Amino acid sequence: MKSSSLVDWEFHSIVELMRHKGNNLETWSRLFSLIVGLTLTSCSTVGFYSQALQGQREISKKARPVSQILAEPSTAPILRQKLLTVRDLLAYAESELGLPAEGQYDRYANLGRRYVVWVIYAAPEFSTDAKRWWYPLVGNLKYRGFFKEAAAEKAAEKLRAEGLDVYLGGVSAYSTLGYLKDPLLNTFLGRADPGLAELIFHELTHQRIYLSGDTDFNEALATVVGREGARRWLRARKRGDDLEQYEKEVILETEFVHEALKTRDELEQLYARTDFDEAAMRQEKQVIIGRLKGRLHELNKRYGGSLKLDRWFEKPVNNARLNTLATYHDLVPAFETLLKDCHGDLELFLKRMESMKNMTPRERREAMKQNFPAP
Repeated sequence: MKSSSLVDWEFHSIVELMRHKGNNLETWSRLFSLIVGLTLTSCSTVGFYSQALQGQREISKKARPVSQILAEPSTAPILRQKLLTVRDLLAYAESELGLPAEGQYDRYANLGRRYVVWVIYAAPEFSTDAKRWWYPLVGNLKYRGFFKEAAAEKAAEKLRAEGLDVYLGGVSAYSTLGYLKDPLLNTFLGRADPGLAELIFHELTHQRIYLSGDTDFNEALATVVGREGARRWLRARKRGDDLEQYEKEVILETEFVHEALKTRDELEQLYARTDFDEAAMRQEKQVIIGRLKGRLHELNKRYGGSLKLDRWFEKPVNNARLNTLATYHDLVPAFETLLKDCHGDLELFLKRMESMKNMTPRERREAMKQNFPAP
């Protein structure tokens, strides 16, 4: 099973505070201090943005030009190959996919850890409505991210103490939405080429289209463009075997997510009932989650036991965790249909998506259903 979209989520960090195109972190610090002094009153909020700034500083400090690394004889062959592959992906994104790749991923940073950030999702115990956090410029998002695992766990424990369902997951990649020039990171560069292609195209999609306060739209759109871009790149490079394997993984992932979202729907129906007290609802909730475990084990059998479900079930399955899958996949079928209606013309498709910029999330959903005409 691909892990990229099942356990990895992007974290949009302190750079959301400013549309500063350079990498001058001293300028960031001064502006950050001014913003905190003028607009923020909560110590926890100040602490959150402070750790985000420190995390971004770490990445910038450790990042080195790709050209410099490629020129060094001591560079490991596998790293060299991955850096060259990304160069090819960026050129393809710019020339064939209409994605803004210029200046992106031209540096590399080895952070010396598995994840770049840790992200929290939360929801009430008896609701699938995700908790939201507000950020400057990008509005309300369904997650909160931290550059230190201990800080993320501390915040997660506080939410659990409030009675919320909480899911905390490590993230290998995130995007600064074009506010800065993102570097390549060791946390994701080890992926197989098809998955790496999907990730790069996913992140670049955010830089072209990112609609404030509409997490589900942004992530599902980037998922569809990332997948389609990976397919086209593999075809263009005549990597038929890799494409065949990639398609099998996408199908498997789709089936996996379908079962998880089916469970989320069952839980929504449960929470709408008025004939259960909390104890009975809590018990039935676990019965529904137990059925998911059974269905996934059956799916695993059909795929020869390759899903590593024991690892997936090491963390609790709850409203918050199911919401992570909904965020990335609920709207995927609708976007795929719209792309087909554009006869595979990716530029036309992206322009249609851009034309919804000034709509509310509800209006966007209605427009997608109506399959509005091209602008």
